[in-house]
Amino acid sequence: MNSNHTFVPRIKLDFRSGVPIYVQIMEQIKQQVASGIIKPGDQLPTVRALAQDLRVNFNTIARAYRLLDEAGVISTQQGRGTYILEIPSKDANEKLRKQSLEAIARRYIRDAIRLNSTHQEIVQTLEGQIAQWQDDDLSDTE
Repeated sequence: MNSNHTFVPRIKLDFRSGVPIYVQIMEQIKQQVASGIIKPGDQLPTVRALAQDLRVNFNTIARAYRLLDEAGVISTQQGRGTYILEIPSKDANEKLRKQSLEAIARRYIRDAIRLNSTHQEIVQTLEGQIAQWQDDDLSDTE
């Protein structure tokens, strides 16, 4: 990890997508690592710098970096910076994917509760959307 160059990832955020911003940041950094745009050893911007560039809250970037660190995608070293590690293992990618999915599910449930939805309504709506998605998938392959 001796790169003197800080790589600024190209991140495009969609504030209307319903996908949490930290998840969008994690996914895009992960995709750029997987595609070779960001290479092992590259240094990422500081949390503050990236938050300023993307015009998002400092804590949003900190959360994305923390989860990427836990998944083995990056390493944050106090006083030295944040670096891309070797391409993450299949297990690390799966852990990160699962964390992202859980975050989306928590947001869905939180929003549904704000609408005063019952447990049964939440489950039925989700099951209905899954059935519709599967029907759409099947019709695409026919």
